[in-house]
Order: sequence, then structure tokens, then C-alpha cells
Amino acid sequence: MKLLITFLAIAMSLSLNAQYTFTHTKDIDCSPVKNQNRTGTCWSFATASFIESELVRMGKGQHDLSEMFVVRNIYKDKALNYLLRQGKANFSQGSLSHDLMRMMKREGVMPESVYSGLLAGEKGHNHSEMEAALKGFMDGVMTSKNPSAKWKSAFEGILDAYIGECPKTFNYQGKETDAKSLAQELGIDAGEYVSLTSFSHHPYYEQFILEIPDNYSNGSFYNIPLDVMVDAIDSAVDKGYTIAWDGDVSEKGFDAKKGIAVLAVDPKREDLFTKPGDEINVTTELRQEKFENLTTTDDHLMHIVGKAKDQTGTEYYIIKNSWGPISPYKGFLYMSKSYLAMKTISVMLHQDVLSPKLKEMVTEE
Repeated sequence: MKLLITFLAIAMSLSLNAQYTFTHTKDIDCSPVKNQNRTGTCWSFATASFIESELVRMGKGQHDLSEMFVVRNIYKDKALNYLLRQGKANFSQGSLSHDLMRMMKREGVMPESVYSGLLAGEKGHNHSEMEAALKGFMDGVMTSKNPSAKWKSAFEGILDAYIGECPKTFNYQGKETDAKSLAQELGIDAGEYVSLTSFSHHPYYEQFILEIPDNYSNGSFYNIPLDVMVDAIDSAVDKGYTIAWDGDVSEKGFDAKKGIAVLAVDPKREDLFTKPGDEINVTTELRQEKFENLTTTDDHLMHIVGKAKDQTGTEYYIIKNSWGPISPYKGFLYMSKSYLAMKTISVMLHQDVLSPKLKEMVTEE
């Protein structure tokens, strides 16, 4: 499916009546925009979308993977983590891209057509009550001095009630299979994907555990200088690889409904979302300051699927969001290079796009 070709046509037609005019310089195939609705599962939607694009790139065809199969297994993983840490751990809806990759390797994948996480009659996801029920249940388990093994099946029962029972086997593309077998057949090797970040409170060219709440599994990230990280992102997109992006969307220059994310020098200007303007020059020091004073936080994960320029020559990344087909660009948005440089928490990409030096570093660890 050439989804981005259709998207490009929409963007070009809209630009005739707007002051922002975008010209695409790189489009990479991706699956249609979905809606995470009232859940904190952007990490699963963004990373599943990333994997779907990887499968197309690898010649494995188009697939619609179940986000909620992974979410279900992550909740079970979080529950055990919460128990073993005696209630002193993050138990929420959020996670990160490496958690999907880890769970895919351990439990496999399932198609959306088999497990949507929606019960009969439901049209959208809402995990607010389920999260409260799961957390309350685990807090109740923690009141026992020596919890029995029964809590695991009871926990599964809550998941079944809210997002449906998960089949052991299923028919997919005319063949009976299961989640682990399907993952093996699709051939995604989690070990080939790396998580990169750039913060100066840890040494560069080493790994560290990123200190953000949703990193409940204590995943390690490769720390590299800011310009090296941006170059790696550009290299990936230019070579036809998409990227799972984690970052901050709380800036006044971010508006998903308008389809724009810019880091304006004057974020209060009236034409912020209708006309290009001056953007902040992002330095390592400024980026670090915003991270340490919590101006930049781990808000949202999305999927980078291309690049573009506006009429002034400013570079943007084409971002696939998971909030439904909003914005003039039907759920996509344009993120300026300045915004990305300042507000990126981390990215996950295939190791083959890295420079020889970086690839050697990540494959030796």
C-alpha cells in the first residue's frame, strides 16, 4: 500500500491554501494510522507500526499486528516486576519500544484480526478502569506476607474481562499457527535493533539505563553526541528505514491537530502554525538543561516515516501518530529538525543504518 503517496497528494493540495508548503524529500511505506484512544499505549502503536514498515522493507509483505497482544503481555510482566520489587516500581500504561521488541522475542506476535483487545460492541480502547483494577489488585496481593501463585491466574482473569481472552492458536493467511511461530516466520530479529539517546550526564559511546518512569524494565540505551544521533536518524530515513521515536510533545509549538511541531524562538506568535518562522538553535547544553529541569519529558512515542522541507528550506520529519486521522494530514504531522533535536528522548532503529564506528560499538556490547 502506497499510503504516503496518497498522503503526499493531500499535503500538496492543502498547501495551496496554506502558508506552510511542504515538499517531501523522502517517503517510506507505512501502514494506516490507528487510534490508541484513551490509553497510554502509544509505545505499542508506534513500535508495531515500525515493525510493520520493517516487514515491508524486508519483502515480507503487509501485516497488521496486534498492539494489544503486546500490551497484555507487558502488563503481566509489570505485575511480576511490581511484586518482586515489593510495590516500589512503576505500574502504569506506559512502556518503551524496547519492551515491545523484548516481548516479541519472548511471546511472539499476533495479527490485529485475531486479537484486537476490543470486546463485542466496543469501537475504541479505554484502559483507565482496567489500569485501576490491575493496580488495585496488585496492591491487594502485596498485603499478603507470602503471596501464593494464584494471583497470576486471577490477574489474567482481569485482563480477559477487559480486553478479551487471548487464543493459543489461530488461522492466519490460510495457515494454523501461534504467536511464537508467526514471529519466527516473519523473521524480525530483535537483536538487530538498537536504542539511541543523547544526554551529557553520562559518558558518550557507552550504554546507560535511561532515567525515565516508563523504563520500568531498566533498558539500556547507547549514549551518543547530539549531532551523531541526528545524523543517524537522517541516515536511516535517507536509506529507506523508518524509526520509532520517543519524545516530548508538551511544547507550545506541538499541535497534532494542526499537524505541526516546531521549536519557535517566539512560541506565542499568532502565526505559529500557519507560517514558518525562526527556530531555536539547539545545543547539547540547552538540551540537557531542558531534560534535567523536566521541561523535556517522556510524553509520547510516534513513528518517523519520511522527510520534507518547507518553502524556506527548513527540514522536517514526517511523523505517523496514533491519535486517529486528525490534522489536515490525516494523522501525520511535520516535525522540524530543531524540535526533534531538542525534544527527542530516544530513538530505535535498525543497526545497519549506523556508521561503521557506531555499528561496531553496538554490536560489541
